[in-house]
Amino acid sequence: MPKREAVALGIVAVALAAVLPLCNMLPPSSSLAVSNFTLNLFGKFLTYAILALGLDLLWGYAGVLSLGHGVFFGLGAYAMGMHLMLEIGSKSVYQSALPDFMVWNQVTALPLFWQPFHSSVFTLAAIVLVPGLFGLAFGYLAFRSRIRGVYFSIITQALALSAWLVFNRNEMNLGGTNGLADFKTVFGFPLNQPGTQRALYLVTALTLAAAYLLCRWITLTRAGKVIVAIRDSETRVLFSGYSPAAYKLFVFVVSAVLAGVAGALYAPQVGIITPAKIGVLPSIEMVVWVAAGGRGTLYGAVLGAFGVNWIQSWLTTSYPDFWLLFLGGLFMGAVLFFPDGIVGALGRLGSRVHRILTKRRARATLDGPHLSQATHVLSRPPSSDQ
Repeated sequence: MPKREAVALGIVAVALAAVLPLCNMLPPSSSLAVSNFTLNLFGKFLTYAILALGLDLLWGYAGVLSLGHGVFFGLGAYAMGMHLMLEIGSKSVYQSALPDFMVWNQVTALPLFWQPFHSSVFTLAAIVLVPGLFGLAFGYLAFRSRIRGVYFSIITQALALSAWLVFNRNEMNLGGTNGLADFKTVFGFPLNQPGTQRALYLVTALTLAAAYLLCRWITLTRAGKVIVAIRDSETRVLFSGYSPAAYKLFVFVVSAVLAGVAGALYAPQVGIITPAKIGVLPSIEMVVWVAAGGRGTLYGAVLGAFGVNWIQSWLTTSYPDFWLLFLGGLFMGAVLFFPDGIVGALGRLGSRVHRILTKRRARATLDGPHLSQATHVLSRPPSSDQ
């Protein structure tokens, strides 16, 4: 990693992980104070940034566009949500050991697949393994069949639609359309306490930094070079003796795991997870984050996820009827005018300014000796022969 990038990453990590939580601890009268709502909102944005990193690694570097990453995000969120629901215990509305929605649906015993989620260790493992194994199975079948390009995007979109329909069914015992909500504690700590929210935010910020380092390390390895080569010309990579399917499967699984971890951090901070986060629309929104920020840069994906959702939060509060119009315009603008995102546009602008300044310096350097010589000739006294 270049030294300049490492320094910038360290500064941003310190600002996210230390400055905001400290500002949250200041009294409300202070001008630097950050409210609990703002800190919680930033924590949600950081979970989206973790997901965007994995999607950028898959789309920006490997050239594989997935329109179904909401499924992996939802799997991680539901895994965490199931554990949080079981932590409620008899503190629920019906004072039953079963989650409230099961009491509504007249379920008499806890389903078998819910029971392991009593364990926090199993839950942490499931957050990683469930999205990873599901991504492994789906990716293996897709890449082995050499499905790529727009056809892969279509089947991942179909996957998101299918998962949304399945999770909406009450027979799944996952809350149906209402999902999982009303969490009380997370690993024994009350969620309504500011200290718990600060700790969740800190864990999310550190996880984002670790995810960035992981993705950056992958891109700098020899495998990362092969991944970029697959994006540029998969046929040449195949004729060079490499297996593009294996490399794409590896990146797809890593991306799915990051999405699952992001979902697991999202659930306790937002307090709810529903099938609405799994469907086609949120999966497309995730692609917009990466496209708007700048795919193939990693930090562009982080900025895109953070920036787009920040604007969404502001627009849905001030101008709720314009949000979807803005989202559509942003996606069209990114495709037509900024194909490499805001980061790429700023980079081109910076390069152009640098070239202009360099030309002016070079011109001034070349004109300098001639001006000095002319000034010397004009200022020289006439010779005595004249």
